[in-house]
Amino acid sequence: MTRIRVLVVDDSALVRRLVTTALGSASDIEVVGMARDGLEAVRMVDELRPDVVTLDIEMPNLDGLGALTRIREKHARLPVIMFSTLTERGATATLDALSRGASDYVTKPSNTGQIADGIAAVRDQLVPRIRALAGLRKLTPGAGGPIVRRERSAPAPKSVTALLIGCSTGGPDALARFLPRLPADLGIPVLVVQHMPPVFTAMLAQRLDKVSPLEVREAVDGDEVRAGRVLLAPGDFHLRVQRRGTGVRAVLDQGPQENFCRPAVDVLFRSALEVYGGSALATVLTGMGQDGLAGARQLAAAGARILVQDEDSSVVWGMPGAVAGAGLADDVLPLEELADRVVGAVRRSRAA
Repeated sequence: MTRIRVLVVDDSALVRRLVTTALGSASDIEVVGMARDGLEAVRMVDELRPDVVTLDIEMPNLDGLGALTRIREKHARLPVIMFSTLTERGATATLDALSRGASDYVTKPSNTGQIADGIAAVRDQLVPRIRALAGLRKLTPGAGGPIVRRERSAPAPKSVTALLIGCSTGGPDALARFLPRLPADLGIPVLVVQHMPPVFTAMLAQRLDKVSPLEVREAVDGDEVRAGRVLLAPGDFHLRVQRRGTGVRAVLDQGPQENFCRPAVDVLFRSALEVYGGSALATVLTGMGQDGLAGARQLAAAGARILVQDEDSSVVWGMPGAVAGAGLADDVLPLEELADRVVGAVRRSRAA
């Protein structure tokens, strides 16, 4: 059996122990080296040629951001998973890392005094990400299979009244490239579920607001869902929409996780179906797992348009691959073309 070779980088001996012990429980993963700072990490990447690197952010001599930049100079496609703290400072550094080419991130256990709990938390976060990013195990049925574009029995609805976006691994960078291509006069509301913890989603919304012609904000319960506004689901809360009187409002709740996620794309898609029906346009971007598949199936049955990001431009083709593999996508496009297709669909619906 081919094992996934991992280099662990962290200045904390305790964290290195947690990570190596957690990964040791996976028979298909092998820790081939441990580095204590960024300089050592850069050298060991060249020497050991690992399949995946886990990289701490705050380290002496050369921090994680500096190490990532140097690693990317020689190893553009090497999967690098950042290890972050669940703080505003940690979120800022993590988003910086993702913008510099990090593949994904995990958060450090908040209480490393409980060793067993810390090991379990690291294992549950890291192992599936390592497997997905290494490409040695398809986590989603249908992902990577032949693309079957949707066969419509009837034409798509003429109107487009809302844009729904679901994403996970690779999503922050994809959103930073996708949203700026949507014009300020798009004329419909945009609702986004990105799998991220609290604090991180607030920081992400602030960053996206700076680069997008549309107003981007982390959703608050009761927010008006209106044209010109992008609402991002906050970490640990599902985002739903609900019609109230003549308008539509955002509804947040901490109901059960779906697909091991909260927020979950399926939750947003289901609620949007009740409000917008077949006039919604759903877009599934890069992400691990299959969140969004069930909701996309329901939206497709109602006649809604569904677009997904293609495999080549995705960090992980799990979520979009599941939708495409199920034959639910009207089209499968590179990220650079998705926004243009969305804008075209909206404008054509207005002219109809």
